Amino acid sequence: MEVKRKAKLSRDISSARKPVGRKPQAQPSAEQERLGMLVKRAEQAMVRSKSAALKTVGLSLSQYVALSELDQQPGITAATLARACLVTPQAMMILLKTMEQQGLIERSSHPRHPNVLELHMSEVGREALHAARERIEPIEQRVFGAFSAKETAAFREFLSRFIAAFERGDT
Repeated sequence: MEVKRKAKLSRDISSARKPVGRKPQAQPSAEQERLGMLVKRAEQAMVRSKSAALKTVGLSLSQYVALSELDQQPGITAATLARACLVTPQAMMILLKTMEQQGLIERSSHPRHPNVLELHMSEVGREALHAARERIEPIEQRVFGAFSAKETAAFREFLSRFIAAFERGDT
């Protein structure tokens, strides 16, 4: 009697976990799983390498990305910067507070919209970005030097399709 109750309970719980109105998703093959792991390992290797180089100039990778975006788009808002850096607005606010305390950025009111704060790189931020780029460029040259221009273009195309395939599945 106890065994039957456990078996029924187990069936009820497992059926309760299945999403209603959705087809069961096929499990990724071992080959697909390995591809995902390779992408993750490549990302981690890049982050490790760039983070180590940036540490010598006193920047984190997140700060470097934010400064690079501010160099391209001076005067943007924190929300726009968060989107450009692929982080949440909350995470960006924490990052900006630290960057402001370090003197890397400055905030100022928008000339026509006083409630909107614009972000600008300070002179200290420009110097830090310049020093960081001197350390990051050799890393990127080493990586891109491992591929021909044709391979790099194909790699970009493959990664774009890889991302798009995942994004189409987010329903």
